[in-house]
This record gives sequence, C-alpha cells and structure tokens, in this order.
Amino acid sequence: MALASIHAAKKILRKKIKDTINALSREEKERQSSVITQKLIALPVYQQSTRISVFLSMQDEINTMHILSDIFRSGKICFIPCYHGDNMDMLKLNSMADYDSLPVTKWNIKQPNFDDDRENALTTGGLDLILMPGLGFSKEGARLGRGKGYYDNYLRKCVNITKKKPITVALAFKEQIIDDIPVTESDVPIDTILYEQ
Repeated sequence: MALASIHAAKKILRKKIKDTINALSREEKERQSSVITQKLIALPVYQQSTRISVFLSMQDEINTMHILSDIFRSGKICFIPCYHGDNMDMLKLNSMADYDSLPVTKWNIKQPNFDDDRENALTTGGLDLILMPGLGFSKEGARLGRGKGYYDNYLRKCVNITKKKPITVALAFKEQIIDDIPVTESDVPIDTILYEQ
C-alpha cells in the first residue's frame, strides 16, 4: 500500500474509533479503566520496573489516575510526557500534589512547562517501561496513534541515547482493538496490549 493510501486509511480509522469511544458512557470507561489498572499492576514487567512513563489521560483514553497513585505508592519513579512543537520528552513527576499543580494545555491535559527544571528520563538513565496511549491497536501489536508520531519518534530517541528500547505496554478499551491497522516503516510495534478480554 502506498504511503498516501496508508495515511488516508489511518485518518478514516481514527474517526471511526473516536466515534466508537465517544459513544461509551463515562461509567463504562471508568469500569474498563479499573479492570486495565488491575491487570497492569499484576503484570510482572510493571512490578519489576522502576522508571515508568505514564501518559496523562484524555476523555477518550483509559484513565491513568489510579496508575499514577500506584506508581508513587510503590516507590517507583514516574515520568510524564511534555510536548513542545514536534518534540516530546518524558519529565519527572514527583508526587500527586505535583500533578495537581501542573498547568493545563490546549488539549485539556496537564503537562509540565517545557522550561521547567525537571529531570529528563533520557539524561538520567532512560526508562524501563512506557505506558502507551493510542486510538487503535491490533492484537499483533500495531498501534494507531493520533498522527503526530510523538511516541514512535521518542522510542527511536530512547534507543539512540540509552542504547535500549523500553518495554511498551498499551492501555486500551476493548472497543479500540481492531483486526487490522495499516502501518508504515516508522510505526514502532507495541510489546503488550492490555484490554478487557
């Protein structure tokens, strides 16, 4: 499939999945989020990881608030995305109080100011585990993001700088699992996808 055709197919798929997720009730999203949080906390790779990056969830994503709480309760080190221009870094989040104090972006998610003097994951040892957002996932590990390439680029940056790729675990509503996602060479597959089976 030509690159232009793949991009067009992805665009159609994004709209279809967004519509499906938007049709879910808030209660159903919270129910599935709770199931996924328990599944994640039980995962050996999560239990063994010290340095974890977690996305701060939007309305159409698995709620990550209880995961954040567990990271701090377990004494793990938490990093969250900070987007600026075409770039994304993972900066340290110190506590739930620190989270509460973060400014809100135009996407209505919290993130540190990019000029904050916070620890950058890649300059202090990298990450063990990245919890991945996305709009759609295949059971084989293909991921449909929002089209900006932030996470794919970041994973390549991890390998270039720290010489290792963190383990990636995607968190998904069962409605986000689809049979086939068109991919390009720049799309990095996911190691594990958690959803309600």
